[in-house]
Amino acid sequence: MARMSAPSRRAAIVDAALDVMLRKGIAATTVRDVAERMGSSSGLIHHYFASMDDLLAAAFDTAAGQDLEATREAMAAQPAAVERLRVFFATYARAEQDWAFQLWLDAWSEAARRPALQDTSRRLNVAWQQLLATCIRDGVAAGGFHCADPDGAAWRILSLLDGLALQAIAHRVPIDRQQVISWSTAHAEGELGLPPGRLGQTWPAKEPSPAASGSPRESRRITR
Repeated sequence: MARMSAPSRRAAIVDAALDVMLRKGIAATTVRDVAERMGSSSGLIHHYFASMDDLLAAAFDTAAGQDLEATREAMAAQPAAVERLRVFFATYARAEQDWAFQLWLDAWSEAARRPALQDTSRRLNVAWQQLLATCIRDGVAAGGFHCADPDGAAWRILSLLDGLALQAIAHRVPIDRQQVISWSTAHAEGELGLPPGRLGQTWPAKEPSPAASGSPRESRRITR
């Protein structure tokens, strides 16, 4: 390998691990796989990560954290809570990208056996819920939303989104992504006392997901 600084080398290991995770799944990813992907020894991996759990958690954090940050930034650019909520639905990667939801499914499945991965997936999941709950609170404070329990509403909306995405992506039932979003926004309108169709205008007009091309590695580029 070319000579790198310690932070750059660690980042390269994380990136290599994510490549393998997307290709083979979290459970099947090994230190040897990551070392082969990098063209290095297993000893180098162990030098930077105390356990495979730590490496998998770091790789998952990198990919899932980018999606969260992209949505957070896009929502922050909108002045009104209803617009921010539209942005939330339009940029919720777990419901839009096959590779992203599969990565979350793998993380949830492995979490019981891998404490570091469990901590990371739980932290990110709560961050998504809090992002949504904050938007709801802002809407209630501004008088546009009517909701007595923003935290509970956020969990219910998020759970519906993920449950429908599970059916569409993992189980391949005849529910397309547009239905995932339209049913979820309709539920959110009921939770927040909004008139039907108020959240129906998606933002922005979306391009086809890169994951649709069958290239999960390329689809990690976060562009909304």
